[in-house]
Amino acid sequence: MDYKYIEQLIERYFQCETTLQEEHILSAFFAQEEQEVPQQLRQYRPLFAAMQPHDTLGDDFDQRILALTEEPLVVKARTISLRERLQPLFRAAATVAIVLTLGNAMNITFQHERTQTDDINYAAYKDTYDDPAVAYDKMEDALQLISDGFSHAQRADSVKLDSLNVEVR
Repeated sequence: MDYKYIEQLIERYFQCETTLQEEHILSAFFAQEEQEVPQQLRQYRPLFAAMQPHDTLGDDFDQRILALTEEPLVVKARTISLRERLQPLFRAAATVAIVLTLGNAMNITFQHERTQTDDINYAAYKDTYDDPAVAYDKMEDALQLISDGFSHAQRADSVKLDSLNVEVR
């Protein structure tokens, strides 16, 4: 069988040049069983099968819809516990607590940075030593101890390096 006419109708259909009668011809052609449609045209079958007229609603459609609307609607009651009722409030309270805690922490941090230099009371300041010569001697002794500690550490490091045969430059 020659399907040139159907192929021409398909071409015209995709160019939007078909009439309603020609579209009904295409729809009727693709409505037949799949074995009767040639292999090269089967790819168009789902497109034209969607154009088939569907079942009508029927004469009793109105009565069926009215019967559905007249049936009483059954509503099942559900018991809600106090915890479930207050759960949104718990969430809101937790959110507010977090925001206030973070705000308070930031406020304390900023205040601490601002008042850190104001912590020294210069009026109540008192020297540790009344005699500056005594303070100088104590400071000199402390610095001498530190210097001796560094010298000892340097000597210990040089001994370790000598034992490892490492040359220090």
